[in-house]
Amino acid sequence: MSGSKTSSRPVLVGVEEESDAVRGVVRHAARQAELHGNPLHLLHVFGGSPSEGASGESSGRTRAKAQDAAVVEPLAAWVHSEFPNVAVTAQTAPGRAAEELLARSAEAATLVLGHRGTGGFARLPLGSVSWQVATHAACPVVIVRPGETTERPEARVVVGVDINDVSEEAVDAAFAEAALRGARLEMVHANLHLSEMPVGPGMAAPDFKALDDAARQILNAEATRRTERYPGVEVLTRVERVRPSTILAEASRRASLLVVGSHGRTGLRRLMLGSVSAEALHTAACPVMVVPTVDDNCLGES
Repeated sequence: MSGSKTSSRPVLVGVEEESDAVRGVVRHAARQAELHGNPLHLLHVFGGSPSEGASGESSGRTRAKAQDAAVVEPLAAWVHSEFPNVAVTAQTAPGRAAEELLARSAEAATLVLGHRGTGGFARLPLGSVSWQVATHAACPVVIVRPGETTERPEARVVVGVDINDVSEEAVDAAFAEAALRGARLEMVHANLHLSEMPVGPGMAAPDFKALDDAARQILNAEATRRTERYPGVEVLTRVERVRPSTILAEASRRASLLVVGSHGRTGLRRLMLGSVSAEALHTAACPVMVVPTVDDNCLGES
């Protein structure tokens, strides 16, 4: 995730009116850009159609200029002050936020959004813009939950791994993020075996230890495959018999980042997030990176 081609792609962050919540989202995006050597691009999308009539076009330009001064310019100045090594640009555009962000995601290294809308309000449900973008973006998307905790995060990145459908892209991204942060990587897998429920006559429970050992072997194999590329990353593997969303929520506490793949095992990869990834967006106690798969024609050079 490094190199000249990567650094030419911006970290794109969707912003709303300046607030502490929005600054939290922009701060995370700026740190992401700084870690990867990317420029940062602030984008504010205001309501209205990009293609209006002559009078509407003039009115739109006037409104864009006003929005620039009121929204993105102060944020851009703040980023320049706080992150002097990050090249920052800012822009406003008319249109629908989700559509505009999705269209631009093909040329972005990473897209960063707040948990609610494009700015983030920690106590409200996941916004429709954030949901649509996380589901369909052509690059990794980071959803930030501002104000979730006041504790300083640990140098720890967590990645959820489905051993039956390993997202190579999500695991690769997690290793890269851990390496750049000098963080420990925690690879977690969980499966609430339905066979643990009461069984009928003549039905024997499986060997749970053997199942867990097999899952742990898969995690260790995935880690070993990446040892040469990321020799400095310390890896911890965890396998537990609980709901996957439960272990992700628990592991996310005080973590720097939680990484998940964009799809589950349903095959409807372009229609919805996998159920575990979707739940992680609602329950994680740290920023969540949703990484699309190559067969979604999504990942590109990030």
